[in-house]
Amino acid sequence: MIKNKISTFVSILMLFIPWTILPLRSFDWALKSPAGEIIIACYAVFMILSGVFTILFYVKGKVQNNLMKVCLVVNSLYGIAGAAFLGMMIHSGIS
Repeated sequence: MIKNKISTFVSILMLFIPWTILPLRSFDWALKSPAGEIIIACYAVFMILSGVFTILFYVKGKVQNNLMKVCLVVNSLYGIAGAAFLGMMIHSGIS
């Protein structure tokens, strides 16, 4: 019971954290290299981990309430986008 509420709360919190990059990137120092790349990479890794966290608790932890279903869809999309961002960064760094 408590595990369900805590994991749902953490998954809901993880929905909003990636959006904090928008006000952060309004600073001049956050737009310059290497700070900009580091910020984007950290957010991408967080998005991937939030997707993995939500999938694990939904499937293995059997936390399958309605809020968790919404978090599953959104955090999975975040995870896919984060992997794509990291892939693009790695690809542009290699070439």
